[in-house]
Amino acid sequence: MTPNVNAHLHTPYSFSAFEKLTDALDQAVDEQVKIVGINDFYTMDGYREWHDEAIKRKLYPLFNIELISLQAEDQAKSIRVNDPNNPGRTYLSGKGLKYPVSLPEPYASELANVRAASNGQVKQMCKKLNEVLHSVNAGFELDIEWIKKELTQGQIRERHLAKALRIKAYSYFNQETKSIAAFFNTLFGEKALKSNVEDFAGVENEIRGNLLKAGGAAFVPEETSAFLPLDRVQKIILAAGGIPTYPFLGDDANGIFTDFENNIEKAADILKQRGIHSVEFITTRNSIEVLENYAGYLFDNGFVVTFGSEHNTPASEPIELFARGKTPLTNYLRSINYEGACIIAAHQELVRNGQQGYVDISGQPNLSGRDDLSKKGDELIKKVING
Repeated sequence: MTPNVNAHLHTPYSFSAFEKLTDALDQAVDEQVKIVGINDFYTMDGYREWHDEAIKRKLYPLFNIELISLQAEDQAKSIRVNDPNNPGRTYLSGKGLKYPVSLPEPYASELANVRAASNGQVKQMCKKLNEVLHSVNAGFELDIEWIKKELTQGQIRERHLAKALRIKAYSYFNQETKSIAAFFNTLFGEKALKSNVEDFAGVENEIRGNLLKAGGAAFVPEETSAFLPLDRVQKIILAAGGIPTYPFLGDDANGIFTDFENNIEKAADILKQRGIHSVEFITTRNSIEVLENYAGYLFDNGFVVTFGSEHNTPASEPIELFARGKTPLTNYLRSINYEGACIIAAHQELVRNGQQGYVDISGQPNLSGRDDLSKKGDELIKKVING
């Protein structure tokens, strides 16, 4: 039977549904997912813990990262790429980075500067959120240092603000349901809380949507320094030993695609022109039909294809992968995902030993060696998971 893979999981080193990194790995064991890929925003700080704890559990660890870039040409043409609300903004993952971590200058400083800009934006949002709390005489405020210490591993995201506000409000009102609901009704400008107070994830999502997103009273727009051009993000990934990977949004619940993705043949050609030869899907976003169509087309056209669940929200979801509506993945999709994981596993092992993996330092793929890489990765994975 093809081993289960989840190649895209966020941990508390960025923001995650999991309280502890090991919670993700324990859930993977429970659900018989054998290959697990850490995929945090802007950071590789969790790699050592991910490696050590995965090996203890006979799980094969993949080392990935996610960054947000800005494609100026697409922005100028108002083309939505894989951010449905911001033309030109392009999420990019790096798969199979070198472990132990090795990122030379100037790339290490560039990554640190982007992370600092992101943290700085959230700190400004915290300040504005406190102003909103004062305006309604909330009786408490948020402490950014407390948030950083208690809720993060050093990187602060807007979801941490939403979580902190939910925690502080529940504590201040002694967990009393009616008082909590009335407080958020006031805080949201007399807009009633839709979620049940016991639904922590739902409440935090409403906090984020009403206060922290564009149009919200505590929203602070990201500065341009928070985004690097797409080609520069690719160079950071390559310098770290990884494979630049495009995360497809695919179809939404209404069957709508972004401007960039609505024609798979054209999107594939543009990705190749931009030096991207690996893609991924967060499968719960998509219908099984679109996954088979898109992933199958990309696989047949030489792309490395992997799938993940992300877990970048407060919601508790399975690590075993499903399409939208908890539809199980077909054997065809499972085999595509496993082959992708095998190639990434072989790549990161070769790069760790100073050899060329699936892509070289310029991003050119070794298409003729793909079968050999897949076979090598299969051997590496099975040695760990059957050990």
